[in-house]
Amino acid sequence: MLEYNLPRYLPSAEELPDSDETPVDNELQELIPGLLKAILLILWAERMDWLFAIDMGIYYHPDKPPIVPDGFLSLGVERFYDEELRPSYVLWDENVVPIFVLEVVSQNYRKEYTTKLDEYEALGVLYYVIYSSRRRRKPHLEVHKLVNGRYELQEGNPVWLPEMGLGIGCERGNYCGVTREWMYWYDEQGQRYLTPAEQVKQETQRAQQEAQRAQQETQRAEVAEQRVQQLTEQLRALGIDPDNLS
Repeated sequence: MLEYNLPRYLPSAEELPDSDETPVDNELQELIPGLLKAILLILWAERMDWLFAIDMGIYYHPDKPPIVPDGFLSLGVERFYDEELRPSYVLWDENVVPIFVLEVVSQNYRKEYTTKLDEYEALGVLYYVIYSSRRRRKPHLEVHKLVNGRYELQEGNPVWLPEMGLGIGCERGNYCGVTREWMYWYDEQGQRYLTPAEQVKQETQRAQQEAQRAQQETQRAEVAEQRVQQLTEQLRALGIDPDNLS
């Protein structure tokens, strides 16, 4: 729940700016959260109680600018409430603080490890995830969990997030035709969930295998039928009526 001292009268999402007019300075800031969202759209296709937003402003006070992470996940909210979708995420309307926030560090450092960490900590975001593929001496992925009001860095890759029922990690793969390190969701056993393209490929291979098995069964049936016909002809050549065998 919100702990901020809010004004008595509050604007709605439609009355607030839906952009900070700041363009992303790295394509990965869109592609990485985009891949995570694409996987969830398949994994949670039947669920309507979640929102994964990309580059959407989070309003926590009507007189202050929104916080705009590269991606965030909220649970227990409407996936969409009308055909116009959300222009922004307004905490006093949603009454749910995002459980997961992602920042992708670009060439232009935007204080992901300092100011933004403090902001998400104060906001009460349970998991704050920072990804930077340019780091050499430190892990590319940092997962911070809010414990007693302070963020604690979690160990491992992937990291299991029990409150979400998902793991988060990174490994090399291919997405949008680009082979590099990407971020993925994982199950509790550390198995990576497939991307949409991988799922299509898997389903195609399964369909091809089933078609091949069906073709093999048809061929076996045809061979068996031919063998029966040959035996029938051999019996008749010997003067035996195969239809009157007892």
